This record gives sequence, structure tokens and C-alpha cells, in this order.
Amino acid sequence: MFKGIPVSAGIAIAPIVRLAAQPPVAAAGEKIDANRIAEELQSLERSIALAREQLSGLKEKAMDQLGPEKAAILSAHIAFLDDPSFAGEMKARIENQLCSAPAAVQAVAEQFIALFEGMDNEYMRERADDIRDVSRRLLRNLSSGDSHFAGFPEEPFILAGEDVTPSETLQLPLAYVKGIATAKGGPTSHAAILARSLGIPAVMGGGEAFLAAAETSQMMILDGTTGELWIAPSEEQLSIFREKARQEADDREALDALKDLPAVTLDGHRVHVAANMAVPEEAEALVASGLDGVGLFRSEFLFMDRDSLPDEEEQFDAYKRVVSAFQGKPVIIRTLDAGGDKHLPAMALPKEENPFLGFRAIRISLARPELFRTQLRALLRASAFGRLLIMFPMISHVEQLREAKRLLEEAKEELRMSKAPFDEQLAVGMMMEIPSACLQADAFAKEVQFFSIGTNDLVQYTLAVDRMNESIAHLYSYYHPAVLRLIAHVIDASHRAGIWTGLCGEMAGDPLATELLLGMGLDEFSGAAAVMPKVKARIRSTTIDQARKVARYALSLSSAGDVYRYLHDKTE
Repeated sequence: MFKGIPVSAGIAIAPIVRLAAQPPVAAAGEKIDANRIAEELQSLERSIALAREQLSGLKEKAMDQLGPEKAAILSAHIAFLDDPSFAGEMKARIENQLCSAPAAVQAVAEQFIALFEGMDNEYMRERADDIRDVSRRLLRNLSSGDSHFAGFPEEPFILAGEDVTPSETLQLPLAYVKGIATAKGGPTSHAAILARSLGIPAVMGGGEAFLAAAETSQMMILDGTTGELWIAPSEEQLSIFREKARQEADDREALDALKDLPAVTLDGHRVHVAANMAVPEEAEALVASGLDGVGLFRSEFLFMDRDSLPDEEEQFDAYKRVVSAFQGKPVIIRTLDAGGDKHLPAMALPKEENPFLGFRAIRISLARPELFRTQLRALLRASAFGRLLIMFPMISHVEQLREAKRLLEEAKEELRMSKAPFDEQLAVGMMMEIPSACLQADAFAKEVQFFSIGTNDLVQYTLAVDRMNESIAHLYSYYHPAVLRLIAHVIDASHRAGIWTGLCGEMAGDPLATELLLGMGLDEFSGAAAVMPKVKARIRSTTIDQARKVARYALSLSSAGDVYRYLHDKTE
């Protein structure tokens, strides 16, 4: 048994298929004859054109299966192929240094990977993984087409390899791949995110010893919850894990039975369980899930991966579609949250040393009021077709919130003048994702009708931890006492002011945290639709009094590890 990092829950039992080794690359010192330059340049051009075609196809597949947020990963790969400093440098090495096409790709890839990995900026460091993915594809195309991913058996298997890239994950035959196990990687990698979205159990970071032991056709057990990897298990172990897998299947059926029941505790305390969403196309499936509405609609995905900004009519149609689909259930739409790791070509945002602390979210909207007014008018018009709530992101100063509300009132007045209908009672809220805002929650609570805590950013801003940096990822935890106290402070301040608080970060979808948040007084849980039924089940299996006892004790603990162990031991 080997132990890795659990990145996507579920149990897989199947024979191993080893990910084929990368094609050999000519040594950087080897030179070609000058009369082969044209031939090598043509080979490189064909490889780039084929890679662009392959990635465009994968992007369409990702868009259909996972929506634009995940498809944007492939957009970044295509952008590298079109970057003259990337492909152009490869051509220059062929022409000026007499490198073969494969050697040029390898040398330039290594150069870019080293450059990006050495940067302080989180977004730029992530680009190193994109370079690895793109360069592998170019090398495969130069070697023998895309055969690296051909020939999978048409029967269940678990993929094992040193690592797996995002585009490779999307190429897996979903009907047969039951799990992914890698020697490298972690829970914040793009491949891990895609595995979770596709529902593939996965364990990463299993180490070189695991990889050395994993041979094609060997039976394997993968537990994506504990991180256990069993190679050549005994019949007894197989029996145990098959029973565990059956139990998980039974649990899924039990969760389905709760679909249309309210999120109410055993002693009658009602809360709301909602879903996060990114594109209107998700609405139909989310309505069918039985959840209480949308706790976060990420409007920025209407703006991404395009050369022009969506106008008022396009935005209105998208918001109206979502709000109408939920037939009176609340739909919270966050205004444009660009910047940070969300780069919008049409906006020509400046490059920054640290975009997560820079020109992003509400700061952009207030600096570009016409852009903001266009979105506000579209949102207001859509509010006539259901229950729409507007939420402002990344507020750190009361003045920012007041200016956003002033522009909203201007947009309302414009619609009144044109006699366009909208909900005059529309509720306005704000994200609580910056420690300064959380500490000043009493003041903000007088200005809005609700709060929504964004734990993803709140944790990294509170703990000064880049959650995408594998070397310090272990320090990133929403169970840290400082984070928990900020959450409790925000909830208490909202209730004193007579408003409610939701939570729309990853913590909301963690069943281990459900009783803790419930006991803190959280009014709404909103996360990925696939995990929210488990949250509802946890709410329905406890009392509010018991949850408050859990919260009181957890808040008395002094480390994230202590909190996690306490909550974990309670569920055993």
C-alpha cells in the first residue's frame, strides 16, 4: 500500500494502465545539417498546427462537459501556441543553432518552465504546467502523432503515471477510466480540478516508489478519500473495498432521496443549500438538483475567452435565462470579478506583479463606470423575471460599497426614465473575502441586505498563503482558527444587524465543516452542485444545539490540525 494525496473522492478497483513514456528527445548539443533547416521548420509548423486543432477540439469538449471555467485552461494552451516569443524562439533555435525540431521544443520549454517557476506571481507560476502540457503535445506530434494517448482498453482501468496534464485528463475515455494515480501533483493542479469535475477518483503525489511498483495489468485499489493506493491487493482487501464502494453507491442513492427535502435540522432549524454556477447552460441541471437556488453566479465567465465585451442585451439575455429557470428561487449574481487569475483579453488589463492584490473585481468596475453601468442595467432588467440578488466582489472600503450602490441607483433611475421594469425591492449584498472587511462587518452590515463569505480568497489573504503553490499548500486551511474567527465575526455582525450570511467558497461544500458552520449560525451554504447533497444530509442529521456545541469547542482550539482532527474524529 502506498499513500498519496487524495484529490478527487471515490473508490476505484481495476487493472492498471501505465501512461506511456514521453517520446525521446534529441540531445540539446546534437546539430542538424544546414540543408535540413527547412525540413525541421516544416515539421515544427505541422506540429503546431496539429496541436492547435487538437486543443480546439478538447476545448469544445470541455465546454460541453464542464463549462467555460474549465475550458479556459485549454484557451491558455492555445494562446502559447500563438505566442511569437514561444513558437518563434523554437524556430530561431532551428535556424540559428541548427537544433532539430524536437530539441528546439524541449530547450524552449525548459527555458520557459524555469522562468515561470521562478516567479513570485501565482498566476504566472501556473503557466509552467501549461508549458509542460503544450510542449509534450508538440513532441508527441513530432514523434508519432497523438499516439501517447491512443490504445486504451475498452474495459475498466486505472491510469498510473508520473503525472498527468489537463489536456491528457480530458482525453481519457470516461466510460472506462475508473481512477487516476500519479507520482507527482497535488489537489490544486489543473488536472486535479478536472478530475473532480469529471467525477474521476484520483490520488496524486504517490511518489516514485509507487510508480516503480505500478505495472500495467496489475489489479489496483484507489481510494480518493484517504489517498490509499493498493497494488496487487489480496482477495480480503478487494472484498473490503468492494463493500466500501457499494456503501458509497448506497449513500448516493440515499442522497438522491433527499433531493426535494428542505435543509432542516432534526430540531427544526432551517437553512438554505444552494449551488455555485458559471454559465446559463448549467441552469436546467441545477434546477433539477432540488437545491434552494444559486448562491453564486460568476458573471465574469460571460466576458472571458472573447475579443469583445458582451453588450447590455447579451448580458440581459443570460441573466434572464438563469433567473427565469429558477422560478422564484433566489439567484445571487456577482458583478464582474475580473483580474487575479481571470484574464479577459477584451479588457486589456495591465500586467501586474501581484494581480491578486491589484486591479481586480470591484476596483475595475468603479474605475470603468460605463462598463459597470451596462452590467447593472442588464442585471436590473433581468430582476423583473424572478428573484435576482446583486453581490459586489472584493469590497475592502465602505466608500467602495457606497460608490457601487450610487451607480446602481443611477442605473435604476435610467430604467425608470425608460419605463423598463425591474424589481424595486432587489436585495444588494457583498462578498466578505478580505480580512479588513470582515473585521469591519458591523459597518458594512448597515449598508447591505446580506453577506456572502468567499473562503477561497479569505484564507489566502488571512494566512498569506498562495493556495496554488505546492511547496506551501499544506499551510492553506480554512480550519485555521484565525479564519474561523473571522467567519464567526461576520455571521454574528450580520445577525445583530438583522441580515443573513451565506458562504460560497470551497468550505461550504465540505461535509466535514457543515456542522461547524451550522453551529456558527451560517444561513446559506453554496458550492459545487455535485457535493451539496452531502451537505444537506449532514444538516438533516444533526440538531442546531449539537452544532452550536461543536462550533464552540472548535473555536476554542489553537491550530488548524486540532480543528480538523476534532471534526474528523466526530464523524468516525
